[in-house]
Amino acid sequence: MREDIIQLTKELVKIPSINSTEGERHIGEYIEEYIRSIPYFKKHPDQVIVQELKNDELHRRNVLAILIGEKDNDGKTLLLHGHTDTVGLEGYGALEQYACDPDELHTRLLEVELPNDVKEDLLSGEYMFGRGACDMKDGDAVFLGILKDACEHPENLAGNIVVSFNPVEENLHTGIIEATDILLDLKKKYNLNYIMGINNDYICPLFPGDEVKTIYTGMVGKLLPCFYIQGKETHVGQCYEGVDASYLASELVHNIHLNHEYTDEYDGENCYPPSVLKMKDLKPWYNVQTAKEAFVYFNYFVHNQTIDVITEKLVKAAQKAFTDVFDKTNLETKWFSEANKDNTKCPEYSSKVFTYEELLQKAKEKDDFKDEKIEQLIADEIQNGCDKREAPIAVIRYLLQILGITSPCIVLYYAPPYCPHNTIQGEQEKIREELMTIADEISKKYNESFRFMRFYPSLSDSSYLKIDETKESLESLTKNFPGFELLFPLPINNIEKLSIPAVNFGGFGKDAHKWTERVNLKYTFEVLPKLIEKTIDFYLR
Repeated sequence: MREDIIQLTKELVKIPSINSTEGERHIGEYIEEYIRSIPYFKKHPDQVIVQELKNDELHRRNVLAILIGEKDNDGKTLLLHGHTDTVGLEGYGALEQYACDPDELHTRLLEVELPNDVKEDLLSGEYMFGRGACDMKDGDAVFLGILKDACEHPENLAGNIVVSFNPVEENLHTGIIEATDILLDLKKKYNLNYIMGINNDYICPLFPGDEVKTIYTGMVGKLLPCFYIQGKETHVGQCYEGVDASYLASELVHNIHLNHEYTDEYDGENCYPPSVLKMKDLKPWYNVQTAKEAFVYFNYFVHNQTIDVITEKLVKAAQKAFTDVFDKTNLETKWFSEANKDNTKCPEYSSKVFTYEELLQKAKEKDDFKDEKIEQLIADEIQNGCDKREAPIAVIRYLLQILGITSPCIVLYYAPPYCPHNTIQGEQEKIREELMTIADEISKKYNESFRFMRFYPSLSDSSYLKIDETKESLESLTKNFPGFELLFPLPINNIEKLSIPAVNFGGFGKDAHKWTERVNLKYTFEVLPKLIEKTIDFYLR
């Protein structure tokens, strides 16, 4: 199987399925054709399901299939799922035209200057380079190879295997979210009992020199907290007289970015701290006026904290930003006044931090507030091509206008994507123990070392198989998420009905999303397939 999977990985890499391009449709077509070519599915074509994404101009599709075991089948089912899109090729520079051809890229890389560790891996012959080779077309190829092999003897399978290949993972996770409809339909039609969902998204060294392979029995959650900032503009010739929105944005970044006080811990595991993803003023053109408005948002990982607790911490961070800006401005104004021996002073401004929920409730008390206006504003913004993170700004401006708030303020809201957190716990803890036993057998046979962690630390489609958030916490999210149903219509009911324990095995590689992305051949194409096959044997044979 090793050489077949390696070749299949190369074929998948050669399809440039960059997120938000037609390549995402093409790779879905290729995978569908591959599955339909398997003799079992030629006999059972209705067990291959192709689902085109709703209202998708690129006609991207989910490709699913179900192999039905014929040996004492009681409905036990393993889901094998992976994403088929990749990030872009921009980082490759002059090598961009070879980024999706592993063999040609290997040759070209020999001719350029490389970091020492990359060069060592290249010369070793133990790695395949190329966009998507690690994240995660290697994992897709492994699943396809295992599916093809299992299809040869369905009579030996005491259960079922469902595979799901999904686009749009690299931004909004639309593929897997819409695929929950199909997974539920299959559950009802065949009376399936999903034991677990196995993802093959990449794993990598956790620190330099780390060779231990990590199996993750859960998925980190992700929020995207956004801050709309209204300052008080002024001419730069009277710079002490205003409140610069950009200055407030920078203080928010200073307070939150990489700050361990905003990390979340569960069972001894700490997630990564927040990272700023965007910061800008909202001036449409150049002038010598300080910024009246600014905007900043962060990636915020979650293990177990409730959203109301997180919201409270973020509100305090915004309040601190105001305090810090006012204190520093007063200090600098005092110095300037003393240096110039004049009476320069900065005005005293009131300031307020609102959550979106608070702002909305205040606006609803006004007679001229119109609830339907909010949905219309967001719909118009989307129609005009506005980024989904920024579409709610139009709503916030409307609410501030209704309330007559012109003084400096910060409004906190959440925007897409939202990734639920989940992990194996409680009654499901037995699954984790069983996987440890399976991994121990593979470890002894193939001289590999494994560690188990409760949360896959990168964003993953597996977040949408199970949700550990409480009802109250979810309400806190949706109430502070303008246009939730329009911007990110998450089928929470589907996820709760499926509630599939999510684990990640994954191919072992390095530098995902970088131009030096590469996957280790020995582990990924020899050991990983055996690990998955052993798991299938344990649960379905």
